[in-house]
Amino acid sequence: MFMFEKPLGMRDTLPSLYETKRVTRSGLTEVIRKWGYQFLETPTLEFYETVGVQSAILDQQLFKLLDQQGHTLVLRPDMTAPIARIAASRLYNGKHPLRLAYAANVFRAQQREGGRPAEFEQVGIELIGDGTANADAEAIALMITSLKEAGLQSFKVAVGHIRFANALFEEVLGNQERADTAKRFLYEKNYVGYREHVKSLPLSSIDQQRLLGLLQLRGGIETAEAAAGMTSTREGKEAVAEIHRLWEILEDYGLTDYVKLDFNLVSHMSYYTGILFEVYASDVGYPIGNGGRYDNLFQEFQTPAPATGFGLILDRVLEALGKQNSETEKCFCVIYSPERRAEAIRHAISLREEGKLTVLQDLAGVEDVDAFSKTFSDVTYFIGSRRDNQE
Repeated sequence: MFMFEKPLGMRDTLPSLYETKRVTRSGLTEVIRKWGYQFLETPTLEFYETVGVQSAILDQQLFKLLDQQGHTLVLRPDMTAPIARIAASRLYNGKHPLRLAYAANVFRAQQREGGRPAEFEQVGIELIGDGTANADAEAIALMITSLKEAGLQSFKVAVGHIRFANALFEEVLGNQERADTAKRFLYEKNYVGYREHVKSLPLSSIDQQRLLGLLQLRGGIETAEAAAGMTSTREGKEAVAEIHRLWEILEDYGLTDYVKLDFNLVSHMSYYTGILFEVYASDVGYPIGNGGRYDNLFQEFQTPAPATGFGLILDRVLEALGKQNSETEKCFCVIYSPERRAEAIRHAISLREEGKLTVLQDLAGVEDVDAFSKTFSDVTYFIGSRRDNQE
């Protein structure tokens, strides 16, 4: 029954797509490396009590299993928490910022297929130990530069601040449960539902207009001016001021054309504490990557430190690029009969030394030589006492 089936949300990657992913991944990681980030790997399995609990991924989305000692393990649901664990224990000393990067698969269980993968690859960075707006701007600028170098031209980075929405909801609603309900609509991008929900609340017309006006706070730096006039709390105004500083730095990078401010941006990731962002590409209806500041996570690993970072979902980047299958790279083939095996091996070695992809094949191992030969760009035969070349 399950001979050709895969677990819910799991997918095969066939050779042509694998090659496309390899090339795109290499392009992204090379840009990140040039910015001074060091790549590392973490285990696929982590302890639930540490990484699993701190990952901020919903508990029902975690793949759990028991080891032989009875400990609960999880397949890593993201890379931020595992990197925080290893940085806090072995790498970060608090004296200077630490720049780390990764390209790895993460796992999140799905309740139904719906086209959503349960295993997918992320490429991203974590900048640890720098609490300034310069670090947030560097993360955004590096993400934009990486995508541009990968060949993506039409995309926008929506930038918000988690504390602005929190401050506004606390000021107007005064109740965490009510605030969480309102934020849920925003996280799900259900703006119609948000409007109907706000209109149903027992609020003054002024407060209702303030909450409805939150949906209009999207655009350029002028949006920050409107946001500043919408809140009277210190936390809200500080959030707007941080957005201003961030924008000024991104102007110095020359990248504000790729940025759109969005003050109603929220996240289900509970560890975000400040600037947060999502990147959207044309013709892709969901974020191809996201990131933000998470200054409290390292406290959970007994090493307080500010941090920011981003993660790109490689399959979604490929979709945005319009690359689902790669053109097959030119491949040579050397077909031989037993009496000319040594000569054929030497020829194959010489081709490979020239950097050419080369298959070496014994004639006796092929049932249909003509069909087999047509799968290659060039075939050289070492058969009997005669050598033939076929284009």
